[in-house]
Amino acid sequence: MAETALTRGALARETGVHLETIRFYENRGLLPEVVRDASGYRRYPSDSIRRVRFIKRAQELGFTLAEIQELLELRARPGLSSARVKRLAQEKLSEIDSRLRDLTRIREALRSLTGACDGRGPVACCPIIAAIEEDEE
Repeated sequence: MAETALTRGALARETGVHLETIRFYENRGLLPEVVRDASGYRRYPSDSIRRVRFIKRAQELGFTLAEIQELLELRARPGLSSARVKRLAQEKLSEIDSRLRDLTRIREALRSLTGACDGRGPVACCPIIAAIEEDEE
């Protein structure tokens, strides 16, 4: 039985992404080159649906496109050890932990600053503006 080929639009609809997203993935090499039919339309194999969903899910987990490319290459070689995949995920987790610490620090600084400002005086006397100007110098 022949595999069903999808147009770019059909692939976009099936995966819930924009047409431009499919085009972007192609340009970045995340989707393999596909053949064109006699009318000039690109025809994607049905397993492209799984690939696009994999890419989107990896993005949701915070992986960069370069990291996703590596994950796709590893995924294409199922006999390899999963050690590299685990290492990539651990590195991503470490980055996220670092960003969370930074965001927590920023939240506390903003909480302190908004607590110091009653929002009634002139901007020239605003402790938030003063604190930002201090960091500038």
